[in-house]
Amino acid sequence: MGGREPEPGVLDATRDFLDRAHLAAPGELPEALAEAARVIGWTAQVFLADDEQRVLIPVGPHAEEVAAPLSIDGTLAGRAFRLLEPVQAHGDEVALWVPLLDGVHRFGVVRFGLPAGTDVGSRAVKDAYRVLAENAGHLFAAKSPYGDALRRVTRLRRRSVESELLLDLLPPLTFGAWNIVVSAILEPTYDVAADAFDYSVIEGVAHLAVMDATGHALPGTMLAAVALAALRNSRRESLDLAETLGAMDRFVELQGRRESFVTAVVGELDLQTGQLRYVNAGHPAPLLMRNGKVVKSLDDGRRALLGLGERAATVGQERLEPGDRVIFYTDGVTEARAPDGTQFGLQRLVDQLERSTAGGLPAPETLRLVARDVLEYQHGVLQDDATLLVAEWSTGHELGYTAAPGTEPYA
Repeated sequence: MGGREPEPGVLDATRDFLDRAHLAAPGELPEALAEAARVIGWTAQVFLADDEQRVLIPVGPHAEEVAAPLSIDGTLAGRAFRLLEPVQAHGDEVALWVPLLDGVHRFGVVRFGLPAGTDVGSRAVKDAYRVLAENAGHLFAAKSPYGDALRRVTRLRRRSVESELLLDLLPPLTFGAWNIVVSAILEPTYDVAADAFDYSVIEGVAHLAVMDATGHALPGTMLAAVALAALRNSRRESLDLAETLGAMDRFVELQGRRESFVTAVVGELDLQTGQLRYVNAGHPAPLLMRNGKVVKSLDDGRRALLGLGERAATVGQERLEPGDRVIFYTDGVTEARAPDGTQFGLQRLVDQLERSTAGGLPAPETLRLVARDVLEYQHGVLQDDATLLVAEWSTGHELGYTAAPGTEPYA
């Protein structure tokens, strides 16, 4: 925070929050944050994004009496969520909508109410809401696996068992580290079964993967789970790309008995040099975005589908430039069909990616809009799972509170 010591009130509020959160169940965190904000004379109300990222839902004691769910599109709260930047509320009350993040992973927003006359642009105020919101985001991430209270709030309809199983296997949708931002999205949110993604950063290398198992419902989920486990086992045992795809092939063959298969793209991105190495096993080719435009498909690095027997693999390579985005997707995106049978197609995907990038949108917001377009194109009922993953290299956006170019809310 610019080398400055935090104001004493900020330290008191932070200490209060951490003390309350130490033994708090996940569902008690919103109240703990509200109590900590009162230490400095503020109010705090947490709003979590629903699983489809369409509305922001108030959580905490008596939340439904305080506020109703807010649309992510077209509201100030939604703007804070979409652009990952603080937004001042209009009206007589001094209030700020602040993103609730773990790194760059979006949980929702916090509405901070401040005393009349507060200078929201002062360093002391920025320090206060940043420290409180950042600690809250980290604690939401750390505590959520220990209970289901928050997960109950964010689901607005019944989730299938196969979707429950799959999503519990996957990492968080968005991750940021030095020189990399990774974001993914899956649809249909409550019924996705056979698509999967994974990522990990080890010793300066980002490991990336997207896969699509044949079949739907539980059999598809089980096949995807086996492929995902084989991938992670290989990565943790330090196998190279060709060996990793070979191991995935063997275990998918064992599970699918050569009657089912998995397509996948598995890659490794050197975060110092931007060198991307990848193998594509019968999957749609990833797209490379540079300067806001899709400039090429990554068509090298091929091998046969996983699960049909050991096959030789060639490793493709691509040198990225700072700010490049690599887009991985499953065929459920491009093959989504309108009522007249017309496919969504690659060009519509490219158009939406370029429009979102031109608007300076962060990677997770870009994917949210693409997923929304795919669903609306097929009138909300997908015939196949649709998954997207974007990896953005060496932009410097991961260092700030926002991934949106040109915005420095804490400068």
